Amino acid sequence: MTGTGEAVAAGVPGARGSTAAGRAADGLPRHALDRATFRAIAGARGGPEAVRLLRAGQLSKRALLLLALRRAAPRDEDYRAAYGEVCALQRTDRSRWEEVLLRPELDAWAADRLRALSLGEEVPPDGLGAFLRAEPSPVLELECDGLRWTPLLDHLGPRRVDYGRPPVGPLSDGELCAWERSLADAWEILVRRHRQHAEAVAACVAVLVPLRPAPGGEAVSAAARRAYGAVATSLPADPVLLALALVHEFLHVQLGALLDLVPLHRPNGPAVYHAPWRPDPRPAGALLQGTYAHLGVASFWCAEAAAGVGERARAEREFACWRAHTLAAAGTLLECGELTDDGREFTEELVRAGRALGG
Repeated sequence: MTGTGEAVAAGVPGARGSTAAGRAADGLPRHALDRATFRAIAGARGGPEAVRLLRAGQLSKRALLLLALRRAAPRDEDYRAAYGEVCALQRTDRSRWEEVLLRPELDAWAADRLRALSLGEEVPPDGLGAFLRAEPSPVLELECDGLRWTPLLDHLGPRRVDYGRPPVGPLSDGELCAWERSLADAWEILVRRHRQHAEAVAACVAVLVPLRPAPGGEAVSAAARRAYGAVATSLPADPVLLALALVHEFLHVQLGALLDLVPLHRPNGPAVYHAPWRPDPRPAGALLQGTYAHLGVASFWCAEAAAGVGERARAEREFACWRAHTLAAAGTLLECGELTDDGREFTEELVRAGRALGG
């Protein structure tokens, strides 16, 4: 398919009230992205409009997961009551309904419970009610040059999502203040030197999960495939690195949401491929994730070098390194034979965006 007005095929039905772009043979609306938006996402420049479309897809996905659970466990009275509350919210309080469905951990929880039911396993008592009545986490009010970001700092209670690193919490009042100060500094860097990324982060990332640093004290960050809207990170001493972590992990989140709508590669098989940034070879899907996120890393350091603030030599060195790594990995993806047609187009646009950096 070519032409900026054509839609990229997508297979997730739209929930009632969502933005959909056509109907399939079963009569259900389907989410779709126009080609121009699809290519903008591939070049890491989709912005708030792309976030809005991907967010609608996530709402539909989660609504379908909850409906599937209702049908898989018809005699679960606790779940039935909680599901009724969710449906009532969809009719009477749309913003609250979206808030509940977009809790990052709801996706993984619902998928795990549905999988257990399909295998005939015992499942824990209803947990949907916990999402409806969860204690609110503190909201950070960050603003710079008219751009606001109000993420929740999720440092309380058990988490159902594994970010690969142990979380920190509960945080003391002093630690909460330190997080707020560091994030305010990082937000200022994003807004003033990486405005396009800042606008997308503000539109998408609603939850921050504090992590412990690596055993050697190095800062770490992560995003989980089934935790849309959440970024997990430790607190680096350098606000530039915190700003970079937000961009890097946001792009992982964005690509995960796109993959729920548009298959870009075949299911991972036994084949693995070299990733320039790590010693272990990766399957095609993981390599695509890393390549895309590192396009954002390269664009971040390119803008830092152009801004002429701070350590310009470091920025130029990091830019050259990550641009080269990104283009090399993209070349591997284009040669591996595991991308779909849409995946090839996505990766080719990623390459164009990478080559254009610094030009």
